[in-house]
Amino acid sequence: MPGHFEPLPGGGAAVALDDVEISIIRSLAVQLMELIGPGPAEDASGDPLAELFAEGPSEPPADPVLRRLFPDAYGDPGGAPSPEDAEEQRAYSAEFRRYTENDLRAGKRENALAVIRSLDALASAGEGGAVLELAPEQSRQWLGALNDLRLAIGSRLEISDEDDNDLLLHLPDEDPRKPMVMAYLWLGGLQETLVSTLMP
Repeated sequence: MPGHFEPLPGGGAAVALDDVEISIIRSLAVQLMELIGPGPAEDASGDPLAELFAEGPSEPPADPVLRRLFPDAYGDPGGAPSPEDAEEQRAYSAEFRRYTENDLRAGKRENALAVIRSLDALASAGEGGAVLELAPEQSRQWLGALNDLRLAIGSRLEISDEDDNDLLLHLPDEDPRKPMVMAYLWLGGLQETLVSTLMP
């Protein structure tokens, strides 16, 4: 079980984590929540109806990590559309973003918070690490959070395809990106084994 998730009888997953691993994942989840920012309810009047119909932003985020986490819904990533098509795609993406981004941000915050809470419960159980056991719903939240963390780190490392993984894996130890690369690859391993526990 060390270093990878295994299925639990009746659903869910378990992984053994030491104190350093717990600390790293928790720190990354906290940073992710800070990056995503507070929800619209933080500034809302407390009117549930107003919160329900609150509109989100229509422009893509300036931060490249947030652009990766909240990409445009329309567009051809592999091609260059005509100016008319590009303008139409921007308009559709702006409209889609306005009505969906708040919910997407809330979901990502909830997933990161679920990771933090489960790790805090684990850490309070004792020193030296422990076995984290997740119910099926918690497993899905962890999977979402691990995916977001990898997207965020991959964006900071400017990873655009799998070939970049091989190049980054062979970075010299003195390269300042090395710790981030190792975290990216480790989280990828956790994510992959967690996916396998959720497959029927």
